Amino acid sequence: IILKSVLELSTDLLGRILGSRLVRKHFHLLLSGMLLFGPAFSLWASNYSILTNANNYLYRKFLKSVWGWTFLLSGSFIILLSLSSHCSFFLCLRHLSRIILVGFLWVGCRKGLTLLEDTTGSCYEPVDSHISSSSSSSSSLLLLHEDQTKSSCLRANLQWRGYEVSQEVLVLCLSSLLLVEEISVFGRHVAQMKTPDPSLRIIFLLCVVLLLLWMFLLLCLLAYFPKFPSQQLGGALGYLGWRVLYQGWYQLGPSWSCPGLPEPGPGALLTSKDSEKHKLCVE
Repeated sequence: IILKSVLELSTDLLGRILGSRLVRKHFHLLLSGMLLFGPAFSLWASNYSILTNANNYLYRKFLKSVWGWTFLLSGSFIILLSLSSHCSFFLCLRHLSRIILVGFLWVGCRKGLTLLEDTTGSCYEPVDSHISSSSSSSSSLLLLHEDQTKSSCLRANLQWRGYEVSQEVLVLCLSSLLLVEEISVFGRHVAQMKTPDPSLRIIFLLCVVLLLLWMFLLLCLLAYFPKFPSQQLGGALGYLGWRVLYQGWYQLGPSWSCPGLPEPGPGALLTSKDSEKHKLCVE
């Protein structure tokens, strides 16, 4: 009983915070501030911290699969919320199509940026000093390797030089903005509907924890692995993707060509046939 009460109080409070106008309208400004001023934390970052190791557990388990975790938890939240609000499988698929479209956008951006890096960059091998010991700058000499992609170059322990946009920062910003958009309706759902099931509350709480984790990882990348302007460009692309979808296309309203925005209430996005189904479900 105590755990259930704590779960209800914490999720209700987080739902009100994330559903507030201040968070929904200005969260992107927080991410922008992190992108601009986050690299300044590198001045105080310790070189002996475990976060300086790019192969630590946190980076390997979460940073390499940001979109997978985001899709899993946000998709679960959308399914439970839609079924508890509408009892309509069709509307559940409509809401779920929002994050599927974001997934297609992320895959397209990743392939496009990879192609850009492979096209504009080159692979080099440092020349050993004993080969040209007479030159004092021999350690800076590089041997060009042609017909190499960035991934194959790095796997061979060679050096890649070229134009780069941070895909990690892009997906972290895009996933954070998506989570805020999708889970911000939980507070309105609680206000309009009866008490949600504990399973919905737990998934909502996990989504909030995931959002905080993505923001923490973003700050770690900016502070311990600063790459200007690669990371800022990645963040700008993530913001642009969110702007085009959630602030542009999805604003047109639900139709055959648009999934619409997240809506918590039982009357949202319902056709006449769906309304009858919802009444039967409530009864």
